[in-house]
Amino acid sequence: MKTIFTLTVNPAVDKNTATDHVMAEHKVRCENPSHESGGGGVNVSRAIKKLGGESTALYMAGGLTGKLLESLLERDGLACCAVPVNGWTRESLTVYEKATGLQYRFSMAGPELAEAELEICVDRLARADPRPDYIVASGRLSLNAPPDFYARVARTGREMGAKVIVDTSGEALRLAIEEGLFLVKPNLRELSDMAGYELKHEEDHEKAAMNIVKTGKCEAVVLSMGASGALLALSEGCTRIRSPVVPIMSKVGAGDSMVAGIVLSLARGRSLPDAVRYGVAAGAAAVMTPGTQLCNREDTERLFRQISL
Repeated sequence: MKTIFTLTVNPAVDKNTATDHVMAEHKVRCENPSHESGGGGVNVSRAIKKLGGESTALYMAGGLTGKLLESLLERDGLACCAVPVNGWTRESLTVYEKATGLQYRFSMAGPELAEAELEICVDRLARADPRPDYIVASGRLSLNAPPDFYARVARTGREMGAKVIVDTSGEALRLAIEEGLFLVKPNLRELSDMAGYELKHEEDHEKAAMNIVKTGKCEAVVLSMGASGALLALSEGCTRIRSPVVPIMSKVGAGDSMVAGIVLSLARGRSLPDAVRYGVAAGAAAVMTPGTQLCNREDTERLFRQISL
């Protein structure tokens, strides 16, 4: 199988807990929390592992929370390459309210990173051995990271002969596309932002996605549409992939699970349409699990067969 690297500039320690009611101005008593490693690329690597694949997670971490993150990654059995930083790795908190079934998600900003630390991260990627066939750069950047950071990653990946997948938003996504990518996975809001207008109809979705492909700077656009599935745009046209209806426990990590399913399928030799079908199945499987547990292989394989039929 081809090799996969994931890159996480701003990883997190995810805390998950539950309470009967969330009330303002009251002390809310919660259950003992569970802890998971988190952040875009880290979640992609975790999901790849759950789906029976392997990847190397390159991430930046510091402080006591960075050490906790390292221990959580070791527990998950992931191959990792850490870039030490001075700031403390961020935390995120997810609270499940039992009375309503609602989920409250609190995400911290993360540490400021020095330019030298970012350069070390790109250098580690450039010197990766074995050289990656696929690089997944996923998640939001730290507060002070330059918006062209993922564009640098794209340039480095191209020089290495790797196919680069970027899953982020805003200026960071736009600049990465300008540099040239293999695949992007925006959601509807992110695609609307890039198009410059609200995408109300299916025809609007297809036009906006195809406009990116037609620039020649991105081979594939996978528009993530939640419970509706995904739209795959390639030079030859668009394909809609409907998601099966599943019980929803938590939407955390569904997008990362989708990316994991796509890149793992590609690394195993599947075509892009089949890879996106598998990704949609992995995303649907993820919402069936509580907290930040991501997808599991059995549900993903079952849902993939259902989508394929």
